Amino acid sequence: MPDAADADGLTVGQVATRLDVTVRALHHWDDIGLARPSLRTTAGYRLYTAADLERLQRIVVYREIGLGLDGIRAVLDDPAADVPGALRAQRTQIAERIDRLQRLSAGLDRMIDAHERGLLLTTEQQAAIFGPEWNPDWPAQARQRYAGTTQWRQYAERSTARTPQEWQAVADAVADLDRALGDAMDAGVAPGSPEANRLAERHREVFAAYFPLTRQMQVCLARRYEADPDFAAHYDGVRPGLATWFRHIVDAAARAHGIDPDTATWE
Repeated sequence: MPDAADADGLTVGQVATRLDVTVRALHHWDDIGLARPSLRTTAGYRLYTAADLERLQRIVVYREIGLGLDGIRAVLDDPAADVPGALRAQRTQIAERIDRLQRLSAGLDRMIDAHERGLLLTTEQQAAIFGPEWNPDWPAQARQRYAGTTQWRQYAERSTARTPQEWQAVADAVADLDRALGDAMDAGVAPGSPEANRLAERHREVFAAYFPLTRQMQVCLARRYEADPDFAAHYDGVRPGLATWFRHIVDAAARAHGIDPDTATWE
């Protein structure tokens, strides 16, 4: 605390400097009667005495621990005030605030990890959830390719809050869709048919677990499934030729919504 012994006649600016508060705060406390200076110059400027500074020091302390101005007034001026009780209540509120901040910090750590890693699962968890064909290097490769895009940010935000059980549900939905696509191809479902269009829409819904997928983006993605060796191997492992068949049903569904697949862009 500043030494108040030589404080008689301090100006507002001097007090503000000593207590590390703003001049505006001192004026406000004066206006509401919480801490009024005892002296005035002949020109009407505020001057603070040693006693004024001591009261202000107490106000600053109570404000630092989170008491509101009304609570501070009661502690300072109400003879019947339960000061220990008020301080204990404030301590409880501070402890609760610390707990909230700690949980927020843990959430921020997870979000940072999700943006940097993409998938907040151990290698063992990934293998158990996504199966033996899963390559644990894929998330890092995806980050190298897509980091900085809107879709990567959306994916990271979803990954931040997702538990292993929820990832299992995503993996199950993808596997169910793969089986449905393979069965539809075996059954001779034609691109552009109502059933094929429903499967294309189901793919968009399942993919939304990663990030929202527009129909134009879906066209681009289906073409990548066909052209990329890893994607093509996955779909053709479900059914030979499935990657190409899937691209055809996506193209047909896009045309039904007025989109030319040959000019579709990632938007």
